[in-house]
Amino acid sequence: MSQYWRQASTEPVRLSDWQPDWPAQAAAEAARLKQRWPQFFSGRIEHFGSTAIPGMPAKPIIDLLVEVASLAQIRDQAAPLMAAEGYQLFWRPKVKGEQEIDYLWFIKRNAEGQRSHHLHMLTPDSEHWQKLIFCHYLQQHPLVAAEYARIKRQAAADFADDRQAYNLAKAHFIRQLMARIAASS
Repeated sequence: MSQYWRQASTEPVRLSDWQPDWPAQAAAEAARLKQRWPQFFSGRIEHFGSTAIPGMPAKPIIDLLVEVASLAQIRDQAAPLMAAEGYQLFWRPKVKGEQEIDYLWFIKRNAEGQRSHHLHMLTPDSEHWQKLIFCHYLQQHPLVAAEYARIKRQAAADFADDRQAYNLAKAHFIRQLMARIAASS
């Protein structure tokens, strides 16, 4: 996994204009997961992130939140099957050096070796489902989405070769917006 992690963490940040076929790509991948591995993926699968927000510039990678019964089951049973079809597993433990999973995801690549999908595995009670709140808010508030798009473009220009710095440059806006959403509900 460390070779995959090195590759994934050093890939440049390149934004694309929003593409109208991204929602269809997300739906196709969700259907594929449920059809190919129904024993693991029978819960909800949600398209989120910038590719789910019309007009938003995005890294051309479809992000899906995938409901699963057990992260350990996905790591131990589904991941080997998925690896045979090109999905790269990544996970981080709750405590360094331990086996209890805090977060688990897969990267899928296209024929050119570029990332095409991120599959974020979540149990039904995961706090990470809140990522949908941010996405849905931007879908419904185009002026706020335009401000986030501006921040993303600037971050990509400033940190094209540093994914971590790119994400940190967006983090303040995301935290502030989530706090504003929470305060209004």
